[in-house]
Amino acid sequence: MTSKESGTNGEARRESGASGEPGAAAAGRWSFDGTTPVHRMGFGAMQLAGPGVMGPPADRDQALAVLRRAVELGVDHIDTSHLYGPQVVNELIREALHPYPDGLVLATKVGARRDEAGNWLPADSPDELRAQVHDNLEQLDVPTLDLVNLRVVTETQQPDDSSIAARFEVLAELREQGMIKHLGLSNAGVAQLAEALTIAPVAQVQNAFNIVYRDDAPMVARCAGTGIAYVPFFPLGSAFGRLPLDRLSGVAARNGATERQVALAWLLHRAPCVLLIPGTASVAHLEQNVAAAGLTLTDQDRAELDAVGAPAAR
Repeated sequence: MTSKESGTNGEARRESGASGEPGAAAAGRWSFDGTTPVHRMGFGAMQLAGPGVMGPPADRDQALAVLRRAVELGVDHIDTSHLYGPQVVNELIREALHPYPDGLVLATKVGARRDEAGNWLPADSPDELRAQVHDNLEQLDVPTLDLVNLRVVTETQQPDDSSIAARFEVLAELREQGMIKHLGLSNAGVAQLAEALTIAPVAQVQNAFNIVYRDDAPMVARCAGTGIAYVPFFPLGSAFGRLPLDRLSGVAARNGATERQVALAWLLHRAPCVLLIPGTASVAHLEQNVAAAGLTLTDQDRAELDAVGAPAAR
């Protein structure tokens, strides 16, 4: 399937045509667990906080404007967390968008905490997980969280093979109580996904993946084959180095696009289960990111872009 097609529990459908419909809708749709549809082009709100994802933004009005413009562009999937700020980004989302538009899906994550230096530390005891869910409910001012990811914190910040059963069971109980609609995993391995699926449905996996960093390709394939959304964080690099813009420039020039738009389009073409949440604190950058939803890559384009990643990482 192409980036203009989407899966709903294994079924494909076309949300927008090849004409490059403007806005997030041009990427097509995906439905979490077959019940909650979203456009495949979303928005990651982490960068709306201050430096190091700590404290308030330098320009609060600009941060609010970014959120409102995202919704105007058809974005209906916003990724956030009480960890961003901490709590700053959740409060920005509430101020900018509450009462929330019909169909807007807010995805958050729990399982970690921030110290005064901004480090990301595990906070995943049953009591801590319950408290974090309540914090997100209160900060976002919603009766039910649309989607909660269990963030698996490791020393290396890479997925490991530790058991997540006890942690995921806590979230599954909160889901049964009606506090959470959908569950997901963040920074998780294939074995951990399999373990979670024995406890409750998993709507999405959120791991590091982009045109350069492809170590998580087996998880992308697993999600594609099981009807689970795959949401790559750092889709434009960042934590894994800068994008090799010179190697993307040829495809970008042929398509009248920027190199970063091409990198986002490559992800959308990778598998129909891939949903994007590129983040920014700039309205102009937001508009460029969302415009990538309408970019259709040719076979030649994709072959050139596939060659950008190191062979061992594909």
